[in-house]
Amino acid sequence: MQDPNEDTEWNDILRKKGILPPKEVPKDDEEEELALQQQSVVKTYDSMTLEELEENEDEFSEEDEAAIEMYRQKRLAEWKAAQVKNMFKEVGEISGQDYIKEVNKAGEGIWVVLHLYKQGIPLCTLINQHLSTLARKFPQTKFLKSISTTCIPNYPDRNLPTIFVYFEGEMKAQFIGPLVFGGMNLKVEELEWRLSETGAVKTDLEENPKKQIEDKLLSSIRCSLPTRKGQ
Repeated sequence: MQDPNEDTEWNDILRKKGILPPKEVPKDDEEEELALQQQSVVKTYDSMTLEELEENEDEFSEEDEAAIEMYRQKRLAEWKAAQVKNMFKEVGEISGQDYIKEVNKAGEGIWVVLHLYKQGIPLCTLINQHLSTLARKFPQTKFLKSISTTCIPNYPDRNLPTIFVYFEGEMKAQFIGPLVFGGMNLKVEELEWRLSETGAVKTDLEENPKKQIEDKLLSSIRCSLPTRKGQ
């Protein structure tokens, strides 16, 4: 008797005519085929955008819903991370009218660094340059600047430069006056370190660059001190 599962041209014709039943698929082959189908579905919605997932969700079976939701959350997290990462990158200019919106209501999880300055003050100009560099390095932090008297009426020039640091609308730190910044010798790395201590930026500096300079100065002073006789 001819085996109905045998791969012959005649058997194929009989199956098409309905005379022979469909060829039995070995269990191992069935499992492999199912696995390939599942991989195909996973690949399909893994490559979809959030919008495409929404449009095609009716086409997926209930068994896929948990996996689809996982991919949806993954896509959403990646999108949010990309939005935050590329949110700022430059120093914005604001006036007093913008203060509440841009500073106090900057948003959840947003650090704000605000520099109050005046044109014609060299240290203010230097800090604005440093902040532009830091804004590109830390695009997830919102860097702002404002002419002091347009932001706070009658703000005294002796307090300039001034930097306020906010997180979620709450002030976390303030740096007021030229002495706090160390004058025109201020390096961008030193400012980065100071801001990192407040939490506004996540620095890759391992230690305070100002400390290295101070240690070198102390070392040179010790070397230049005259030694007493008998020592």
